[in-house]
Amino acid sequence: MRILHTSDWHLGRSFHREGMLTHQAAYVDHLLAVVESEQVDLVVLAGDVYDRALPQVDAVRLADEALSRLAASRARVVVTSGNHDSAQRLGFSARLIDAAGVHLRTDPATVGRPVLLEDEHGPVAVHGLPYLDPDAVREPWGLTSRSHQAALTEAVRRVRADLAGRPGTRSVVLAHAFVAGAEPSDSERDISVGGVSLVPTSVFDGVDYTALGHLHGRHTLTDAVRYSGSPLAYSFSEATHRKGSWLVDLGAPAAPGEGTARLSAQFVDAPVPRPLARLRGELETLLSDARLAEHEQSWVQVTLTDAGRPAQAMERLRRRFPHTLVLGFDSTPVAVGAVPSSRTQGRSDHDIALEFMTAMRGEEASPAERALLRRAVDACCDDPDLDPVRRPGDHGSDQESVHRADPEMLLAASAAAADGRLF
Repeated sequence: MRILHTSDWHLGRSFHREGMLTHQAAYVDHLLAVVESEQVDLVVLAGDVYDRALPQVDAVRLADEALSRLAASRARVVVTSGNHDSAQRLGFSARLIDAAGVHLRTDPATVGRPVLLEDEHGPVAVHGLPYLDPDAVREPWGLTSRSHQAALTEAVRRVRADLAGRPGTRSVVLAHAFVAGAEPSDSERDISVGGVSLVPTSVFDGVDYTALGHLHGRHTLTDAVRYSGSPLAYSFSEATHRKGSWLVDLGAPAAPGEGTARLSAQFVDAPVPRPLARLRGELETLLSDARLAEHEQSWVQVTLTDAGRPAQAMERLRRRFPHTLVLGFDSTPVAVGAVPSSRTQGRSDHDIALEFMTAMRGEEASPAERALLRRAVDACCDDPDLDPVRRPGDHGSDQESVHRADPEMLLAASAAAADGRLF
């Protein structure tokens, strides 16, 4: 049996405000092409179909199109819910959809009831385990501890109990979990309970193939336990990831006492809408280094190491790297509480902001910048929601009240100027 293992589509997700739905649709086209060209018998999607429990309409439309096309293909399909999905919404009409060859498994109550398939070597039982929240299953399953390991151990126990009554049947399990031995990225949502999220690979011992979801990088934990990863990158921490799906050939069942079925796997690369690049260095070097030409059409994350903060840094970067999405600095911003009060007494808000900007940038503001910063500071002071304070030396209730800028607003204005966001 030929299996295409995919997971973590996260339909509807954006990448630093860049819409990804068009690229996700291109991945669906790719997936259908692989099903036909590679003669795939079974497609498994191990959780996180959507990026949120209440997906946007366009994401639901794409999911509907993808599942309809898969139902019309040569392959059977098993889909489970992930921690980003609403299990009830994703599983709506699951019993009706089963008849079309698309099997949605989102209810913990169905754990232990497989989708049964057949090939020239005999039966295959596909057990789709939805994401199992330990708090949700602890009471109904009578678990003695509150952990992902306890929940998955009980789920796989139910799988083994079913397989025990099916001698000679090979097994495929879908699970959405953080399994030990794999590395997370920045784009996964934390699923730890009580600070613990890891599950050992030994939980899946004896299963012929375990198709994992949740982590966005591909991983081979054992020959029979793998993550496919997400089909697209969803954070710059995935810049070095190779995205795609596992094409798994599940062979004849093992002889009694010989372990699991014969297995082989190859990785099928997904289309890359735009490569990712993480650049670090001084601004002028990044703008002039000829070796960086290959990243000019990439999505780019930049960390500047200049001693001061260059003016208009993002605008200048985007002239060379038009798809720069993230700009950071390696220096630590000055905290509001770190400015000694003795250095602010008797000084104007404008002078304090200018000093802060000079400290951040390492150079004094230009005349145009000074004028613009003054307007920003004056706007803070003119805010009617700020509490009035007396001018130093004023006496009596009939004296004029003035507004003084809130320190956090004042430093925010000067920090924006230092970063070039005002210019």
